[in-house]
Amino acid sequence: MIKLINPVNNLPIIEKINGLYSYEEELIYKYYQGAFRIVPDDNYSTNFGLQWNTFQKTQIDKYSGSNITHQRFFSETRWNNDLEDEVILEVGSGAGRFSQIILDYTKAALYSVDFSNAVEANYKNNGPNERLKLFQASIYEMPFEKNSFDKVICLGVLQHTPDFEKSIECLIEMVKPGGEIVVDFYPIKGWYTKICAKYILRPFTKKMNHDKLMFLIRKNIDWLIKLSKFNSKIKLNFLNRFLPICDIQKTIPKNMNYNNFREWVILDTFDMFSPQHDSPQKLKTVKKWFIDMGLIDVDAQFIKYASSFEAATVKGRKQLN
Repeated sequence: MIKLINPVNNLPIIEKINGLYSYEEELIYKYYQGAFRIVPDDNYSTNFGLQWNTFQKTQIDKYSGSNITHQRFFSETRWNNDLEDEVILEVGSGAGRFSQIILDYTKAALYSVDFSNAVEANYKNNGPNERLKLFQASIYEMPFEKNSFDKVICLGVLQHTPDFEKSIECLIEMVKPGGEIVVDFYPIKGWYTKICAKYILRPFTKKMNHDKLMFLIRKNIDWLIKLSKFNSKIKLNFLNRFLPICDIQKTIPKNMNYNNFREWVILDTFDMFSPQHDSPQKLKTVKKWFIDMGLIDVDAQFIKYASSFEAATVKGRKQLN
């Protein structure tokens, strides 16, 4: 059992069916639509709430017909599919693509956190489940006692937090002695990383109304897809860096029907342009942070999965006391 605390004052809190209570029986945080709500919806992650509640099932393996999330999860973590009696903390769960894999393919208990109201999409996809507890909370103020979890994962999230290094510190605090943490993130591979449409346009798009941005992407996505495919066909892939569309060769699963493919491209393109924060990091930098924060057996590498995909991944273990 994970001990819950009030992140405001670090005092113990009690879980009840309708919320989290103080020991004085005062309701502190409400429970609704499948999650305990530690933070309000109005924060820097509102774009992700819109994104994941709009594309609730798009990236969920059991609905998409793909197994890309399954491959990514087990390739990056290198965990087996048992994990019985272990408790996992997942931070930045979105619509629950990795939550689904943990719940369906392991025996672990899962505490899943997201800063946005995407927790509602996660619950629709994966709840109710006695092994799942959902929290809408900040990575910097999670309602759990430190040194509590056997394993901690944060996949596809850290680059979107306000302080990448502080975010890692907060994750490591949650790992129990002897436990493991795995993160992945957008990498800096060279001087050319930010010379692309994404980083040229983001100063403008991140300030746009999210509904308007979504509308513009939907309106233009078909011709952008055609142009991107044409560039690839004539071996001018480098031109696609300057198109305002996600990399459909390296981020979208193959063998999907066009409607599913189109929705995934819209989702990933919105994910490129809408976040308030987008801070890629060098693999060696994140590895150094892990080591400086006391982790051992630190492994940093580009993990390949699903034949043509890869992720910048760092894994480490907290020392036993």
